[in-house]
Amino acid sequence: MPHAAVAGSPIAHSLSPVLHRAAYAAMGLEDWTYEAFECAEEGLPALLGGLGPDWAGLSLTMPLKRAALTLADTVSDLAAAVGAANTLVLRDGRRHADNTDVHGIVAALAENGLDRAKSVLVLGGGATAASALAALARLGAAEARLAARRPERARDAVEVGRRFGLAVEAASLGDLPALLDVDLVVSTLPAGAADPYAEQVAASGAAVFDVVYGQPSALVGTVERAGGRAVDGFPMLLHQAVRQVALMTGRDDVPVEAMRAAGTAELARRARASGGA
Repeated sequence: MPHAAVAGSPIAHSLSPVLHRAAYAAMGLEDWTYEAFECAEEGLPALLGGLGPDWAGLSLTMPLKRAALTLADTVSDLAAAVGAANTLVLRDGRRHADNTDVHGIVAALAENGLDRAKSVLVLGGGATAASALAALARLGAAEARLAARRPERARDAVEVGRRFGLAVEAASLGDLPALLDVDLVVSTLPAGAADPYAEQVAASGAAVFDVVYGQPSALVGTVERAGGRAVDGFPMLLHQAVRQVALMTGRDDVPVEAMRAAGTAELARRARASGGA
């Protein structure tokens, strides 16, 4: 019986089990299972060491995306260039690290008509920001600004952007008003962290992509009410999961729409349970 799971901390909110299980059901993989493991960075070696030969892979969320690179036997060129892996494929006793976040961001932006931006502002400076810069370069962006709470900690992300051919400069979130003359704002900040900047971003007229998914973030909601275009993180999560299922199962017939329907239904259920609309 093949097993897979998502690991990270916190993990209780993860939609990945719903998406992967929906894929298995639609693909007839009735013996496959998908779990969720609460795991901090220091616990990843022990978690991996306890997985037997019946394990097909792990989806990785924060704070494990960089640590996974040091624990893999092989690393894809993309994961190495980005400096982050959100996927570990386990096969023949070996661990292969890969990055499907870049694919997820590219697909999410493209299907929502946001693949034409020439200038971009990325909020945040961590592993997801690095993946966002790589994705934006693939979509033809020429330059990007990066605004982080602590710009000195965003050096790795800046280097990733430059590695992919972008002209990238880092600044402080405190300087946001001077940074908003761009076509697209991509927020990779944790849930709630972009809320204080929502009005400023909405007033700029830039389109917005926020990696937070679930109930609309204040950033997405404010931009939409101002008449702007905004996309939340669900399409990214969906498309990166599609690529993960393909990598872990070795099959290309991954049912995107079945996964989308399952994820949308679960998000609606959560909204009702929390008293949302």
